[in-house]
Amino acid sequence: MNHSPNLLLSSLSAQTFEVLRPHLHLFELKQGLVVGEPSAPVTTVYFPHSGIISLVVALSVGDIIETAMVGKDGAVHAASALDGKVSLNRAVVQMAGHATVIAAQKLQEIADENRELRTLLIRHEQVLFAQAQQSGACNASHLVEARLCRWLLRTRDLAGDDELHVTQEFLAQMLGVRRSSLSLVANTLQQAGYISYKRGRGRITAPNGLKETACECYDAVREHYARLLTPA
Repeated sequence: MNHSPNLLLSSLSAQTFEVLRPHLHLFELKQGLVVGEPSAPVTTVYFPHSGIISLVVALSVGDIIETAMVGKDGAVHAASALDGKVSLNRAVVQMAGHATVIAAQKLQEIADENRELRTLLIRHEQVLFAQAQQSGACNASHLVEARLCRWLLRTRDLAGDDELHVTQEFLAQMLGVRRSSLSLVANTLQQAGYISYKRGRGRITAPNGLKETACECYDAVREHYARLLTPA
């Protein structure tokens, strides 16, 4: 095994990782940076070490809704190594950090010759698709409070930190709800002692409380990634 900060890369054998190593480079993920647009050619694949990249869908009415969240346990644009030519989503850095990057063409070339890498990338795309499906079902069926708790816990898992630097406006966009509705729910969680929030700076103060309130989708997504990262 290797010691990459990205859990997807670290799950590769040392031999496969050594094939990739000369082509990997460190990249700074700046908050708000857009690293993918729908129908735009994909040139780079991102394997986050820290920080979070959100895959979102922008609607004609101006709404932006998150379909999946990618952090240290995944990759963005990995499908390009499986003959994908363009991005299917907008990908925007939600939380600043760093990532390992590789040219999409090079990753595709290596995956074509390396069964272990190709299999892992296929499994990752299946998990990412499952996460998007879970998000769709969650948005349609679960209350805003449960969805917000799920989102906060997933962010905490990927960031490895209880501090959250997000605005309520951003949270409302990611969950596809009105800001007024988000504010009411956030205030309820704050009064319960689960979170503290002031001027765009939040903190999770009682993760167990959030887990009790979160919908089943939180555990479902965690289980998908746990299976992905478990050696076959």
